[in-house]
Formats: sequence, C-alpha cells, structure tokens
Amino acid sequence: MRVRLTEISHNKKTGPMPVSTTEEKSCPLSCPLKGQGCYAEYGPGLWHWRKVKDSGVPWGDFVSRVRRLPKLQLWRHNQAGDLPSEDGVSIDEEKLTSLVNANKRKRGFTYTHYTDEASLPIVKKANDSGFTINLSANNYDEVDRLIGKGSPVVTIMEEGASKVEFTAGNNKVVPCPHSTGKAVNCMHCGLCQIADRDYVIGFPAHGIGKRKALEATRSPQ
Repeated sequence: MRVRLTEISHNKKTGPMPVSTTEEKSCPLSCPLKGQGCYAEYGPGLWHWRKVKDSGVPWGDFVSRVRRLPKLQLWRHNQAGDLPSEDGVSIDEEKLTSLVNANKRKRGFTYTHYTDEASLPIVKKANDSGFTINLSANNYDEVDRLIGKGSPVVTIMEEGASKVEFTAGNNKVVPCPHSTGKAVNCMHCGLCQIADRDYVIGFPAHGIGKRKALEATRSPQ
C-alpha cells in the first residue's frame, strides 16, 4: 500500500499544512460512497489520487516521514483514501500502530469508514494514544450507533446545511466551520483533531457527486 505525503499542501480546504493521500485500495469494500458520489472520485483530485499507486512511497517510508514532522505539527492523514487494511474489511492494526507511534508529539488527524466491530477498538486505541481518527457516519442514524464507541464522529449533512442540528438520539451535529465561512481552512480550525469533543462535525454534501452521495448514504425508511 502506497502513500504520498505533501508537506505543504495546496489544497485550499486544508491550508498549507502536511497532508497525505493513500491509494484507492485502502478504502473499505463496504463504503457506500465508492462510485456513488465520493468527492475524491471527481475532478483533478481523482487524477492525483490514482497516481499515488505509482508516485507514493511504501507504508514504512511514509511513517518515517511522519516521524520527522515538527513537534506539535497539525497535519491531516488522507485527503483521499483510508486507513491501512489487508482485506478491505478491517484495519491493519500493526500498520496503524506504527503511524500512531510516529505521530507522538504531533497533532495528526484523519477519518475512517472502517466502522466494523473489529476495527472500532483499534480506532479507540489510536485516539487514546494521541492520533485522532474520526469515525465517518453516513447519516444521523449511524451517528447514534457510533457515538459512545470511544472515538469522535463526523457525518454527512444535507447540501447547504449551516446550522446546528440534532439526531434522533439527541446528539449535536455542528457544520464544518469551513463550510459556513467561520474558518478559512483546516489549518486555522483544528476541530477535527480534538478527539474528546462532545459534538459531531457535519460536512454538508458538496462537489459534483453530492446528490449521488446523499442518496447512497440516506437512512433506510
């Protein structure tokens, strides 16, 4: 599995901080957004993502580069791609642990659609060790399922959502500050890196495939 680390990103949403990209095969087989509106599957981002399998470095080399990042550096793992996995079903704990250790005294954060029962305790352990992994819920019903698993949660919101909302389980969902104009970029926000926050961060559907994404992730009626 290959990964590319860009030490000064040109992504306007993240800002000029270190950002990684992991090749497509890292994504779980169960992700409902695969081919159904995933933002990374459109535009220039897709072209860059597909190049990672050739231009990226092996996992161990990537981890070494993370270890050399400055102390307290805020950085985002995976602007596209997911956590390491050998089977596309559950997280490879050994590989993830090596990244968690490399992140010591740094402020790394990421997101994952690996929300299977085998992966949840692995994600919690990473969060407890200082590497923030947000569980990606596909809708508000999934938010209520994932809350209480020991890890922070993010979710998709309806297009144009700009106000705080609550799930059926009374869990608070706060729109991403960048989407509402309250933050310039991730580098100036940092909320997704806060593992012990008491609210969910919501990302309003966006991009060319937003309608497909909402349809693919909508809760069953």
